[in-house]
Amino acid sequence: MKIVSFKICPFVQRVTALLEAKDIDYEVEFISLSDKPQWFLDISPNGQVPVLITDDGTALFESDAIVEYLEEAFPPLQPGISLEQKATNRAWSTLASKNYLVQCGAQRSPDAIVLEERSDKLAKAFDAVEMQLGDSPYFNSDDIGMVDIAWLVLLHRADIIERRSGYDFLGGRPKLKAWQKQLLQSDIAKRSVASDFEDAFAAFYLSDATFLGRGGDVSEKHVRDERKAGACC
Repeated sequence: MKIVSFKICPFVQRVTALLEAKDIDYEVEFISLSDKPQWFLDISPNGQVPVLITDDGTALFESDAIVEYLEEAFPPLQPGISLEQKATNRAWSTLASKNYLVQCGAQRSPDAIVLEERSDKLAKAFDAVEMQLGDSPYFNSDDIGMVDIAWLVLLHRADIIERRSGYDFLGGRPKLKAWQKQLLQSDIAKRSVASDFEDAFAAFYLSDATFLGRGGDVSEKHVRDERKAGACC
C-alpha cells in the first residue's frame, strides 16, 4: 500500500495517522504540487493529494473516501459501536476536515487583522468540540477513534504554532487542551509525518511572509491599533 503525498498536507496526515493507529504497513511517495508528474494526474482525477494505492493497485482519491475504506477494510478502531454513533463520529470528523484549510489560511495570515478574522472562523469549530468533550481521554472513549484521528491534524499543527510563535489557537479551552495533550502523547502525530515535517511546516507557515513568522504582536491592543490605522488610510 502506498500514499502519494505532499509533505505538509493536512488531508494526507489524516490518512497516515489512521494507518499508524491501525498499525498498517505503507509506503509514502512525495510529489511537488507545483510540478505534478503525469502518472499522478493519470490516477488523481482532482489532481490533489492524498492518493492511496491499494495492494491490488487500485488508486483511491479524496481523504474522506480513503479513511472510510481503511476503516472498513481493516479492523475498526472502535468495534461494536452503534450505527448512530458511527454517523455521529463521521459528522464530527467531517467538521474537523472542513477546517483544515481554514487553519492553513489562519497560519498564513499576513497581518494581525487577517489573523484575528481567520482565527475567529476556526474558533467556532474549536468552541463546538470543547462543548462536546467529556471526561474520557479521547473524544468519546478510552480508546482512540476516527474522530480523534481527524482532529489530531488540527491539534498537531496548533501545537507547532504555539511552540514556535507563542500564538495559541486553543486558548481558553481546557478540555481541548487536555485532548490535544493526550493525542500528542500517543506519538501517532509524530509517526504520521516525515522526519523533517516540522521544519518544512514552519518554513511555509512561519516564514517572513506571515504575521506569526515575523513575530507579530497578537495582543488585543495591537489589533485595535491596526484597525484604527487601517480606518485612517
